[in-house]
Amino acid sequence: MRYVTENTAMARGRRPAGERALSNAERQARYRASRSAQPAAPANIRRRPTDRRSRPQRWRDAVGELMALQAEYEDWLATLPHSLRDSATSAALEAIVDLDLTTLADTALPRGYGRD
Repeated sequence: MRYVTENTAMARGRRPAGERALSNAERQARYRASRSAQPAAPANIRRRPTDRRSRPQRWRDAVGELMALQAEYEDWLATLPHSLRDSATSAALEAIVDLDLTTLADTALPRGYGRD
């Protein structure tokens, strides 16, 4: 049974760590000191969007891009002035044009996970 006249109020809040409770100014100073001691959080970290394509699709896209670039370099080599025919630029363009990318395009990639 409980009597209404009994004074059984619960204690309020935590007990102070020291001999007395901190004042508002002391509490605020302690908070500011702890905030300044922590390293600043990095500002907005931009993440690259996730590539949702499958590996075989990414492979086909990469090979297609390489073949498109090779065609552009072939056009560049064809329109190169005669004065630059014996230059390092011409040699690099010829090396790129001479690459055989059809073997990359004809490669049948495994589908993986038992679907081969």
